[in-house]
This record gives sequence, structure tokens and C-alpha cells, in this order.
Amino acid sequence: MREYELVFIANSDLDDTALQELVNKVKSWIVDDGGEVIKIDLWGKRKLAYPIRKQRDGQYVLFQTKMSPKLGAQLERNLRYLESVLRFLLIAKEG
Repeated sequence: MREYELVFIANSDLDDTALQELVNKVKSWIVDDGGEVIKIDLWGKRKLAYPIRKQRDGQYVLFQTKMSPKLGAQLERNLRYLESVLRFLLIAKEG
């Protein structure tokens, strides 16, 4: 298993409950397929550098995880189809 960092920007219109449900959904995708979530860091609402889908603000979330590369590809595919996720980036950590 490799270490990964996942950062995604959620729609700023989500309330705290909806954002927590989104975080739990992503966490369950990782854990249910044999991965491990090391840390979840909610960065809060921030202004975007440019509008994405007519949104000027977004809620940033950072996951530090351990998972297989196959699960990483599956996770990216799942995130691509979530309407509430504006952008995401999955990076494999070196070392």
C-alpha cells in the first residue's frame, strides 16, 4: 500500500451536515476497499482563484491515506461523478 494525499474542493453551498456526509462517503470508499484513512483535515471555505461551475468559493478537504494504486484509480473515477465536488487532486507521496 502506498501513501496518498487527496485534496478536493466541495461546493460552497453545502451546509455542515452535507459536507460531513460527503467526507464520510469518500472515507467509506477508501476503507471499504481495503485502504486506510490516516488523517482528515477540513480547511474550510476559501475563495477560488477563478470561478468553477459559476462558484467563486469552495470548501477544501484534505485526506491523508494509505491504499493500493488500483483503489486510487477507482476513487478518482467515483469523485469525477460527484456533483458536489468541484475539483480534486490525488497525489502519491514519495518515500
